[in-house]
Amino acid sequence: MDYELWELPNGIRVVHRQVSNTKIAHCALMLDIGSRDEGPHQQGIAHFWEHMAFKGTQRRKAFHIINRLESLGGELNAYTTKEKICFYAAVLDNHLDKAVELLTDITFNSVFPDAQINKERQVILEEMSMYADSPEDAIQDQLDCLVFKDHQLGNNILGTQESVKSFHQTDFLDFVSENLDTERMVFSSVGNYSLKKLKKIVEKNLLQFERISCERERKLVNGYAPQLDSKKKDITQAHVGIGCRAFNIYSDQKVPFFVLNNILGGNAMNSRLNLSLRENHGMVYNIESNFQAFTDTGLFSIFYATEPTNLEKSLLLVQKEIIKLMEVELGSKQLQTAKNQIKGQLAMSEENNQNFMLMMAKSILDHGKIEGLDVVFDKVDRVTRSQLRRLANECLNFDQMSILKYLPL
Repeated sequence: MDYELWELPNGIRVVHRQVSNTKIAHCALMLDIGSRDEGPHQQGIAHFWEHMAFKGTQRRKAFHIINRLESLGGELNAYTTKEKICFYAAVLDNHLDKAVELLTDITFNSVFPDAQINKERQVILEEMSMYADSPEDAIQDQLDCLVFKDHQLGNNILGTQESVKSFHQTDFLDFVSENLDTERMVFSSVGNYSLKKLKKIVEKNLLQFERISCERERKLVNGYAPQLDSKKKDITQAHVGIGCRAFNIYSDQKVPFFVLNNILGGNAMNSRLNLSLRENHGMVYNIESNFQAFTDTGLFSIFYATEPTNLEKSLLLVQKEIIKLMEVELGSKQLQTAKNQIKGQLAMSEENNQNFMLMMAKSILDHGKIEGLDVVFDKVDRVTRSQLRRLANECLNFDQMSILKYLPL
């Protein structure tokens, strides 16, 4: 895979991939800051910062920020995760300079005006209510709380109503100064323009800032014990979340476990959980398992909804599919099919320029490099049947799963 990577004198790394047959420039500033970096009194402030970046800088009002690229047919957006904040844009490539300048402005020059904070806190409270009214979303956040009990990784990214209501301008300025570090920041770009053009634009905008450093240490993940919980909700279906700790992003078991998860409940219709609970028993509309890797731990999870009368039987069917993976090795043909499937999925995801741009930024922040598909494919090809069975026994023991149920009133 061809990409260019260099570091600016202030520590910001820049990664670019030139692609043909597109007129769209995709670019982003990604920060190695997330909700796990919040103190007890700061829950939700990383996500709130993401919102406030659009609400005023030293040179722009909120309207001018949202209108800057939209009026050109472009898009400006952002997201927050447990470990990252990202501001990103897409524009016609002849407007690349405007996108880079705007991303730089909202990242470094936000002023967090109190009047806008008061307005936006209402927006976030509405966002929290929207998620609370959606059990399939709410249960995912609540399962995090069970699996990462008493740790920031278990906190809801949106925060709590109490914390969101408490923030003022000084809280944002303090959080930024406590966490912003130019050496933990990446500018990523994908588009049909030269490295020379991008360098000129990036250096013009990002070199105006001196190196910024902070001494932040993330709280290491704590011990794990399985948790069981159920909650009554004004819903018609029973919703289920099942999960446990898994591998971190640096583990050599990450790729094999990714393959195992894809076999069990990946997004393809032929996953074992989908074939069992949907196709064979008609108990669910959708069921999926997920594997999310963080810097020092990971999360394995299963989510689905079913009629309350099918709840216990559905849990037994999930457990049955897991036990099969623990007790019976895949056949050679089954394993090859699983490998071909996951390689195809990875290749297709790489064709989305925006997703690829965001992936490059995250990969540089986490690993300092980007692995090409050939390297990833080689890791997939080296996965063995015995390895998958061993991982199933080590990681998918149902007795070590935390289980959360949402039950109708």
